[in-house]
Amino acid sequence: MRFFSLLLALALLPALAACAPGSEGPEESDPVQTEQPSPSQGGTAVPFALPVYPDSSLHPIQCVNRANQTLLPLLYEGLFQLDGAFEPQPLLCQSWQESEDGLSWTFTLKSGVTFSDGTPLTARHAADSLNAARQSERYAARLAGLTGASGDEGLTLTVTLSAPNGALPALLDVPVYLERDGACYGTGPYVLTGSAEDEALVLTAREGWHLGAALPMERIPLTPIHQTEDLIHAFDTREAGLVTTDLTGTGSLGYASGYEAWDYDTTTMVYLIFNTKSGPCRDGTLRLALARGMDRTSIANVLFARRVAPSALPVSPASALYDQDAADALSYSVDEMSALLERAGTVGELTLIVNSENSFKTSAADFLAQQWTGAGLTVTVEKLDWEDYLDALERGKFDLCLAETALTPDFDLTALLGTGGSLNYGGWSSAETDALLAAFRAAPLGGERAETAALLYQHLARQVPLAPVCFKYNSVLTQWGVVEGLTPTQANAFYGLGWSVEE
Repeated sequence: MRFFSLLLALALLPALAACAPGSEGPEESDPVQTEQPSPSQGGTAVPFALPVYPDSSLHPIQCVNRANQTLLPLLYEGLFQLDGAFEPQPLLCQSWQESEDGLSWTFTLKSGVTFSDGTPLTARHAADSLNAARQSERYAARLAGLTGASGDEGLTLTVTLSAPNGALPALLDVPVYLERDGACYGTGPYVLTGSAEDEALVLTAREGWHLGAALPMERIPLTPIHQTEDLIHAFDTREAGLVTTDLTGTGSLGYASGYEAWDYDTTTMVYLIFNTKSGPCRDGTLRLALARGMDRTSIANVLFARRVAPSALPVSPASALYDQDAADALSYSVDEMSALLERAGTVGELTLIVNSENSFKTSAADFLAQQWTGAGLTVTVEKLDWEDYLDALERGKFDLCLAETALTPDFDLTALLGTGGSLNYGGWSSAETDALLAAFRAAPLGGERAETAALLYQHLARQVPLAPVCFKYNSVLTQWGVVEGLTPTQANAFYGLGWSVEE
């Protein structure tokens, strides 16, 4: 009863008043409908259009603007594309083979593919694109394991690695492009036409697109946006018909009601970091007790307004790698938490740090602290601005930290848990963990990878070097009743191109 009362009290926190309208989470990408718009919220006379920032780059690998990134899958394609479960599906690639030592991959590209200027796609274009992406801010971390890509005017591409990665195709949805005379050309279904200077840009359906499927629209006008307020106004007045957003993100934009939210799974994990080098959380029994004392379902449904998927494992529940047996070993149980705390003995005061700039995460930190306090622990939440938060992380000035990170699509945890990993702020170091991480990374896609994943997650459930809370959904927003059939994924709001616009 005590925990139920706590949950009810937290459900009424003022911070929740600013939450976006809730949903039951994505099922087959069915949209969440908010209140139907009134006539004052905009009519249907404005044709369907997409927003674009003409002053920001639309370069396929250098683009950092979110609205412009949303447009890129309509212009460019990768060797593979990721589906909603983060499984790689071949796109520009026809077949592939891994060497026996796992350090070299050979990809055969599809024949007959051309860029939008008519130039035939070759392995050299793919190699140049991957090598450029390795040096880019957007893709450098994902492609850190690549040592090179090479190809000639034929269709055979070779990629070399510093260590085996059996899920390499999941990392290769990087745009392949041709850059010439300051212009970029892609192999995608649309081409950018019109003038940026005159703010009259249009996406026009390509002739001779290699997939040849029917497209939702022959012409998609682009509405110019110059600042955040313009984007909100353009969407609310239907001058822009679709935007992508993280509704639980820091500084999430405040769109009016009258939209449909098409949620999709992401690799962004919210999780607890334990300081395993100093302080009480060096004790694995205490870490397990804290993990068992996390009511992830209530955090997801109440504090994050159902915009996240609760997860006890460091892999999205949407992935086939999610191992329910390992997850069950970390499920919420007041009785198990109490028994483990009794085994752990006397525990001093615990400090939980969280970035103060995100109300969803600060509410979650307060909730966790009160859950643990109700079990007899003393937990102090320190809400720090971004600079102080990073400083505390880097200096190890915490016992617990509520954090967020975007995992790579292969769900490799080496940076978080490998000895000396770049994101291993908790200082975890274990030869067994390192060996299991390497085995998982090397395992090929399919059954063998699932088996090695299960061994890794069962090990982590015993050692608890970190404690996942949830994986975030992001959303594609469209005006109510205007768009049908969207099946967005993390990498492509228009995945499958099976959507349509109501006239």
